Amino acid sequence: MLALLGTSACAAPVSVEAPVSAADAACSPVMLALPQEIDSLGKRVTTSQSTAAWGDPAAVVLSCGTPERGPSSDPCTTVGDVDWTAKQDEGEERWTLTAYGRVPRIEVSIDTSRVSSAAVAAALSPAVALSPAQKYCAAPAAG
Repeated sequence: MLALLGTSACAAPVSVEAPVSAADAACSPVMLALPQEIDSLGKRVTTSQSTAAWGDPAAVVLSCGTPERGPSSDPCTTVGDVDWTAKQDEGEERWTLTAYGRVPRIEVSIDTSRVSSAAVAAALSPAVALSPAQKYCAAPAAG
C-alpha cells in the first residue's frame, strides 16, 4: 500500500483547465465520491478544482461545472441512475461522455484505446448520481 501511495505521489499533476462553474457547491459530493481506480487505472492529482483524472498518461479526465450546451442528437444511454450522452471527438480515439441533465454539468473525456466508455460510465455513475438531475433522456419510441 505504501509503495502505491509513493508511486502516485511522484507522478506530475495532470493539467486540466478549470471548468467555468468549478466552484459550484454541487460538485463537492461528486468529487468526494469518485473512485480511486477505473478499470485498473489509478486516480491522479489534477491542477484544477472540480476535475479528476485516471491513468498515466491520463486516459480518463472528468470535469464538473462545464458550460451547458444546446440540444444534442448524441446517443444517450442510462447506466445506474445516470443518463450519459456519448460523442466521438473528431479524428481521435477519444470520446466525451456527458452526464445528461445534471446540474452542474459533468463531462468525461476518455481515451478509448486504453479503457472502454462502458467501464468508465459504470465506475463514475454512483458518484455522478449525487448531482441533481433536472432532465432525463427521452424514452425510445415503442415499435
